This record gives sequence, structure tokens and C-alpha cells, in this order.
Amino acid sequence: MTDFAAERETMVRRQIAGRGIEGELLLEAFRAVPREDFVPDAMREFAYEDGPLPIEAGQTVSQPYIVALMIEAAGVARGGRILEIGAGSGYSAAVMSRIAGEVIAIERHSELVALARGRMERLGFDNVRILEGDGTGGVLEEAPFEAILCAASGSHVPEPLRRQLSIGGILVMPVGEPEAVQTLVKVTRRGEEEFDEETLGPVRFVPLIGAHGWADPGRETRKD
Repeated sequence: MTDFAAERETMVRRQIAGRGIEGELLLEAFRAVPREDFVPDAMREFAYEDGPLPIEAGQTVSQPYIVALMIEAAGVARGGRILEIGAGSGYSAAVMSRIAGEVIAIERHSELVALARGRMERLGFDNVRILEGDGTGGVLEEAPFEAILCAASGSHVPEPLRRQLSIGGILVMPVGEPEAVQTLVKVTRRGEEEFDEETLGPVRFVPLIGAHGWADPGRETRKD
């Protein structure tokens, strides 16, 4: 029988801390979330491999290090209010919930929404809300957010997401063409109309589909 607890500790030590992510709160959050419960049954034995894994609805759960890098870059902190675009299996939201006060995660695939909600309830992650819908416009009625993380790549950073950051808040998302190497960007809101942007390195993510992202097949892409 697989010793998932031991594999989880090895993942934290080698894949995350070993690559320079040292914040103890973040490392403890990864230790607290069983990744094997956020992948399909056929993938459980591979849960702690150093890479992305396929999940339901033709989507993926990101490599643990990339999840950690995005959470660290976004400055997720104790008591913060976090928005995640692209909840997927719910794994990233669960990790952030061990640090933040509240996590709101949006997912457009009904199958993934149902699975993620079930996992949060079963595992007791009661400060996570999984919403179904188009996340490219954010959740205006819940804004502002101290951090926004987007687990899908757009052609640009959607303006509604920028506007839903609190002053001093940080958005992290990949930008680039589908099926290509993209760039992970970090946007910090310095004032009402002032935003700083920096690049964090190359990544690969599924495309961000929605009104402020890439169009569904057969539809035109809308720009902000």
C-alpha cells in the first residue's frame, strides 16, 4: 500500500523547499492537503510526481511546484481573501485555504465543480467556496481580493480581474497562446489606476475560456 504521507513529505522537501520556496506557512499548507484525494482514482499512485496530472473534463492539476510558486508570488497570507480562476480539482484552493481566511474558486466545468465541492466538504475545508461560471470577469460582488490566481492562460490579463484587486493586492496568471509556452506574470495594484507587472518565467497551462479570455470554438474572442 502506498504511504501517501511519506510521499507528501518528500514532495514538500524536494520539489518545493528544494527549489527555494521556504515560507513555513506555505510548506505546512502543502503538508496538510492530501493531493491523492484531488486526482482521479487511476492517478492516485502518481499524486506526488513532479509534474501535472490529468483530471476529469479533459483538464489537468498543475505541478505542485508551480502551485507553490503562484501562491508564494501572490503573497497569500493569513486571513486574506483569495480568488482563484479555474478551480479544477480544487487542489490549489485547498492548499490556499490552509493559509487564507477565505478562498473563492470559480470553475466552468460542471463535473469539476461537483467533484471539488464534494472534496471540500469531505475533507473539512469549510473556508473554500466553489462557484460555477465564467471566471474571466471575476466575482464583482465579492471584490476586492488581496490575491487573485488564474490557473489558465489568456492572451492578456483581463481588466475586470485587475479592478477586483485591493490596493496592494497581487494577481498571478499565465499569458500566452494555447498549446505554446506561456509567461507567468505578476500584477500588483499600487493605486486606483497604477499597476506594476513583472514576469516570473515560462509555464504551460490550459487556455482561459470566457468573455474576457479565449473564445469557445466557433466564437470570436472578446477583448477588454
